[in-house]
This record gives sequence, structure tokens and C-alpha cells, in this order.
Amino acid sequence: MKDPYEVLGVPHGASEEEIKKAYRDLARKYHPDNYANNPLADLAQEKMKEINEAYDTLTKGGSSGSSSSSYDSSSSYGGSLGEVRRLIQLGDLDAAEAKLNGISNHNAEWYYLRGVIAQRRGWMDEAAQNFRIASSMDPGNYEYRRAAGTAGNGGYTYRQTQYDNNGSDDLCNLCSTLMCLNCLCNGCR
Repeated sequence: MKDPYEVLGVPHGASEEEIKKAYRDLARKYHPDNYANNPLADLAQEKMKEINEAYDTLTKGGSSGSSSSSYDSSSSYGGSLGEVRRLIQLGDLDAAEAKLNGISNHNAEWYYLRGVIAQRRGWMDEAAQNFRIASSMDPGNYEYRRAAGTAGNGGYTYRQTQYDNNGSDDLCNLCSTLMCLNCLCNGCR
């Protein structure tokens, strides 16, 4: 792997804030969604992978041979993002969205949770877009890839869903729906 400081365009010894800013700027520039139906799509994908690896190395001490990406959702379930997940599971989407809007680091988990909120509200195009962003930022995350794959295959339907007050059934319904859609999309009818 190239020098991660060079990849991100920051000097050796750059602060964590400088590294994060450089990463965000490059991620916006080379995001695969910007190159849809473009002959440079493969190059942008490779560049994004290189950027993720450099960020991972500088922020988490990842090794150059590591296949992990810059955002490991399992480690981000704590703190504010963990609280957003909890609020979503409780069905308090307004509070979850407000908490999410207060987080300035828009990492893969942030986009994934934004997609879940949109999906729960029936805003399927917005959900699919956020799932794709999360998946491209962390292509090694199965949860993000699965959500993006299901959304990308047009498996969503628009319907009204009624949830009970305890919030547990809505998560079960979501999981059941995703499993059924995954099965239909993958041809195991």
C-alpha cells in the first residue's frame, strides 16, 4: 500500500481532524455514485478502496494487508450511533433522526442508519441511496451490502405498516421483509 498520508494528501503528523477532513473531501470526490454509467467507474472504485485503507491505517492502525475498511460498524454501535440504533428499534424515528442530524461525522454507519430511518418511513428511494453510500464506504460490511443489494434490486414495495407501541414487532417485520425480499431477488422462490 502507498503511504497513507500521501494517499489522503496530508502531511506526516497531521492531526486527527485534518485526516478526517481530507478523507471526507476525497470520499465525496471519488464516491462511486458520482461515476455511475461512466467509463471511469472502476478507477473511482479502486481509488475509494485506497482512500478507505489509508484512513483505516491512520485512524485505527490497520495493516496494509487488511481487508477491513475504514468503518467497522460493530465498533460504532456504542456512543451516539448506538443510541440512534436503539431509538430506531424503539420506533422513535423522530428522535433517532434528530440525534443522527447532530452527528457531524457522516461515516458508513451514519448513512446506513439514515437509510433505515427512511425505509421505516416508506421513503424507499432515499433509503436505497443511503444504503448504497454506506455499502460503498464500507464494502466489507455484510449488513450494509445486503441492505444496498436489496434496495438496488427493486425489491421494495410501498405500503403502509402499522406498528404496535412496544416497537419490537416492527423490527421483526423489517427483518422478515428483508429476508423475503432477499430470497425473491436471489431466485430461491
